[in-house]
Amino acid sequence: MNLQNIYDKALNRERLTKDEALALWCAPLPELAAAADMLRCKSVDDPTVVTWQIDRNVNITNVCISGCRFCNFHCKPHQIEHHFITTLEEYIPKIEEMLALGGDQLLLQGGLHPALGIDYYEELFRTLTERFPTLRLNALGAPEVAHIARISGITTCEALERLHRAGLTSLPGAGAEILVERVRKIISPAKPSAEEWLRVMHEAHEMNIPTTATMMYGHVESSEERIEHLMRLRDLQAACPEGHYGFTAFIPWIFRSEGTQLEGMGYTTRFSPSEYIRIIAISRLILNNIRNIQASWLTVGKATAQIALHSGANDMGSIMIEENVVSSAGADNRFDAQGIQQAIREAGFTPRLRDQLYRLREDVKL
Repeated sequence: MNLQNIYDKALNRERLTKDEALALWCAPLPELAAAADMLRCKSVDDPTVVTWQIDRNVNITNVCISGCRFCNFHCKPHQIEHHFITTLEEYIPKIEEMLALGGDQLLLQGGLHPALGIDYYEELFRTLTERFPTLRLNALGAPEVAHIARISGITTCEALERLHRAGLTSLPGAGAEILVERVRKIISPAKPSAEEWLRVMHEAHEMNIPTTATMMYGHVESSEERIEHLMRLRDLQAACPEGHYGFTAFIPWIFRSEGTQLEGMGYTTRFSPSEYIRIIAISRLILNNIRNIQASWLTVGKATAQIALHSGANDMGSIMIEENVVSSAGADNRFDAQGIQQAIREAGFTPRLRDQLYRLREDVKL
């Protein structure tokens, strides 16, 4: 298969076939990255700019019945001595600190708690947004929405509508992992299915609730299954109603194995910077309708993230004032506002602060 023809097709924003996408896994990395960088330049308003964000990741609870084998942050309902549910008194100083640092968004994630239904989340979101009117809530994820709907006896569509009215402003891409059932049965057998994840996201897109898409790679999945994941995201984005936000960004990140059940099953982190760059580049070429590709510095580190900015990525994500889940599995990279901006400059770009909708922010003095 002629690689140049594939590059040309992608640069024209035409949909690649599965065979064409698979051929990219064998492409020479320098030319693959160069093609992805060319498409990045055509896809963004200013190719000299790399965006970044300030937000805080707060875990609503650590209780989860999903039992994902890649997560050692959660605890099961019977492990009462390890339970927590973040209280309002704990949220307030976290939010105040985040706002004081120039942030505008709270990334709220929890687990599939068997006792926290729609009423709990409505009250929480309403209370937080009434107290902090400028706060944006990038909250939950498709599996959590599906779980909340199930235990509350309502549809996922009704759950999204009620959460949105209560203050939900966007839906993160959490829980996608790999959107292939063979993989999910191994790594997260009790989590809602790939079809449920896609359905909840489609319902969010129909309501014009902005979302992001993710991929956790580097465990039990094959190259073909990575391609299938990307194509399912592309096809879902194509089904988004015209003029709606849909997926605002795609974020791939590597599985971190430290202390997880998957590690005990023999699946350990084998991080390869070149593999990550290939994934970033291929994602840019396949996802012809998702504008922003984020470099996951948290899981791959500064140097690899900087190379990703020349290989299809145009965003460095958030400084993540607080992050617990990935860190608990061995990711120990850290940035403050000055550090992330310096990293972007060192890579040859101009850093620009953004919000969740990738609108540039001008009013924050750092």
